[in-house]
Amino acid sequence: MSWLVNFYSSTLGKKAVMAITGIVLFGFVLTHMIGNLKLYFGMHAGRYALDVYGEWLRAIGVPGLPEGGALWIARIVLLAAVILHIDSAVRLTLANRRARPVDYETRRTVAAKYAARTMRWGGVIIALFVVFHILDLTTGHANPAFEEGAVHQNLVASLSRPLVSAFYILANLALGLHLYHGLWSMFQSLGLNHRKFNDWRRVFAIAFAVIVTIGNLSFPLAVLMGVAK
Repeated sequence: MSWLVNFYSSTLGKKAVMAITGIVLFGFVLTHMIGNLKLYFGMHAGRYALDVYGEWLRAIGVPGLPEGGALWIARIVLLAAVILHIDSAVRLTLANRRARPVDYETRRTVAAKYAARTMRWGGVIIALFVVFHILDLTTGHANPAFEEGAVHQNLVASLSRPLVSAFYILANLALGLHLYHGLWSMFQSLGLNHRKFNDWRRVFAIAFAVIVTIGNLSFPLAVLMGVAK
């Protein structure tokens, strides 16, 4: 344990933790978007595809685990990843400021400052959205039409509200930028920072961010335009 604490206390350790937790969170974001595409499958055999998908998630691991047990394990892992990711980011930012209180005025510094500012404010917007998203579609406290187990109905009812859809769109635009900068930084933290790798790093980061962003933005737009009912 002391070795882990000492490792995390180092700059290299924090960067490694950010990269590893980033992989966990990137994987969740992608699978969450893919799962939500069930919104477009409509009804089958009298049931919404999204509701069937939600029921399947709750049944993972049964009977070895109680219903919803695997979901709670996943939520705990994700919560731990988020806490470690934010803590590492804050500590690295503070350490960088202490090491360089006055920035060098170069193009590279300006670009780095823009990326850092985007990550910081994007992270705040995403964090606020996640809290609202849980209250809206998991607990139902922020969704007057919430009904337990009715995933499709709850999502459509939520995104039918223009302000909620606007917040959803803003948060996912911020998420797209966060994904791009995060993936680029993650590869660098893992040591994949070389001219031979930079081109495919950039392509992968852009493609991943664009695919997830387009997928997520399609949900509020589909509801508002009446495509998903």
